[in-house]
Order: sequence, then structure tokens, then C-alpha cells
Amino acid sequence: MDITIRDAVEADLPGILDIYNDAVANTTAIWNEAVVDLDNRKAWFTARRERGFPILVAVRGKQVIGYASYGDWRAFDGFRHTVEHSVYVRGDVRRTGSGRRLMKALIERASFNGIHVMVGCIEAENAASIKLHEQLGFQMVGRFSEVGIKFGRWLDLTCMELKLSKR
Repeated sequence: MDITIRDAVEADLPGILDIYNDAVANTTAIWNEAVVDLDNRKAWFTARRERGFPILVAVRGKQVIGYASYGDWRAFDGFRHTVEHSVYVRGDVRRTGSGRRLMKALIERASFNGIHVMVGCIEAENAASIKLHEQLGFQMVGRFSEVGIKFGRWLDLTCMELKLSKR
């Protein structure tokens, strides 16, 4: 599969919106229950850019098939060198390596930007995402029980971290 990883531009937002809304409607990867509109994704895009946080997209041809970003882990000064990331790929391209390529590029960007720790919080039954993170060097650091709810069931949260300054 011929995929390009690059910085997102505003023209990518409809593709990002479709991926986001699919994850909201059909998965436990995002713990929101309401789909959003393009204005919501524009506001998210603008806020990330204003804070200097990257948004990367995986593109095949002219189609956005995945995206990844990071932002504040906790909004206190002492946590300024730690970020929480997210990565999502379109349903029809999951398990094709697109997420791995996005994550590798995001980790490189975080290292370049002087980030010390990347945190990933993953729904505990998402074995594929947990395995991907382990393969990329993330360590499991905790699990919270029944801290969220979606589709009428309680969800557990697995927390993983990657220390970049050791790399």
C-alpha cells in the first residue's frame, strides 16, 4: 500500500472528520458518544496548531486514511514535557501498518520537539492497539477499572508510556 505520512492541512479535515466520527459511532477507541461536525474539527485543528502540537495524516492517493496527534497530558506547568497521543485509521485499512507508520512518525516528531514522555490511554480490550504500543516500546504502567462507559457497558482504561529521552 503506497502511503505518505505528512503534516495535516485544513483540506484534510473532512477525511479526519470521517475517521473520528466512525470511531465515535462504532468503536470504544473514542469515549465520546456524539458525532461532531466540521466546525468542531476545525476548532480542534486550530487549537492544536496554536499550541504547537503536530497533526499527522496518512494519505493514500488523495484520501486521508489515518491521523495521529498529541496534546497536553495534564494542563499544569509541571507536565509540560509529557504528552498524550492519539492515532486513528479508517476502518478498511486497520491492520495494514498505517497506524504503525503514523505512530513512528509521531514518536520521531515528539523526540525532535523535546518531549520526555508520551502517554497512551487505551480501552483495555483493544488488544491490537496495546500490542502495537508494546512493539513500539511503550510500557504498561497501569489500568483503571470501569472509569468510562460506552455502548451501555463499563470500560477499563490501560495506560502506557514511552520515555523518549532514553532513546
